[in-house]
Amino acid sequence: MNKIKSVSSVICIAATMMCNVSVAASFSALKGDWFGQKTPGLTPEVFAANTVSIEGRYEFGISFSPDLKEMYFTALDVIDGVDTSPKIMYSKIENGYWTKPKEAGFTGGKMEYELVPYASLNEERVYFTGRSPDSKESGIWYVTREDGGLSEAKRFESPLNTGRLSDFNQGIDGDMIFTNMSERRMYTAQKENGQFLKAKPMDIEFGLHGFISPNEDYLLVNARNRDDKARKDSDLFVYFKEADGSWSKPINLGTSINTPYSETVARVSPDGQYLFFARYNEPNDVSNIYWVSTQIITELKEAYFKG
Repeated sequence: MNKIKSVSSVICIAATMMCNVSVAASFSALKGDWFGQKTPGLTPEVFAANTVSIEGRYEFGISFSPDLKEMYFTALDVIDGVDTSPKIMYSKIENGYWTKPKEAGFTGGKMEYELVPYASLNEERVYFTGRSPDSKESGIWYVTREDGGLSEAKRFESPLNTGRLSDFNQGIDGDMIFTNMSERRMYTAQKENGQFLKAKPMDIEFGLHGFISPNEDYLLVNARNRDDKARKDSDLFVYFKEADGSWSKPINLGTSINTPYSETVARVSPDGQYLFFARYNEPNDVSNIYWVSTQIITELKEAYFKG
């Protein structure tokens, strides 16, 4: 019996070593834009299966730096059936190859939760939500990208930054949008002369976790499915900016994007070419990150303005 156990242990150790070698090899080969992945067409595909989108782990809220050399996303492990605190994972190109994603730990433990990172288009900053129960420092934080590394995290100093803000992002002109999770409502603040003006509620019918396109011509949100009252899953919707600056009616992104599972936390790549989102289609409603060409949105936009 002891010999059997000994042989079994050797096999297990060997299998683990082979797995680790396989994982290491896979990362040593990742180079090029988009974490070395083949770009998708009009059908959503899992983004970076087994390296970013890992079975049994939640992933959502991905963001690439404008130069496409750094990647940030939110991950949430499930241990013994219990969800852990969300954390931001970070990878960058070093010597031509992507590094294995590791926990960023931006706040050094000051905030229990770190999630939904956003690499700014017009600043050397990565904004994110930092949150700890009952902490007055909860809200929007940022780190600065500098000299190939990242600075110490700082809380975003602004009267706008109350404790329950999330999903900070900007278009190319710098105007800010965010979700007030306490109010379940989205806000926007224009940027003038380097300063943000007073935040105003966004004039939209519904939606949370909004993301504005790089050119600020459309807005993506998620909201509960509106077609079947019996369904409780979330769909992704788009608002298009009208000529007068107002927002159109919300338009469902369609069945190629939205399924009976929940789709949430839409993000658009810095070049406007790809839509990323989370789909909760693993057992126990665990999510993976999917991506697809934004041509889907372009076609909806053309149809809307023709009509």
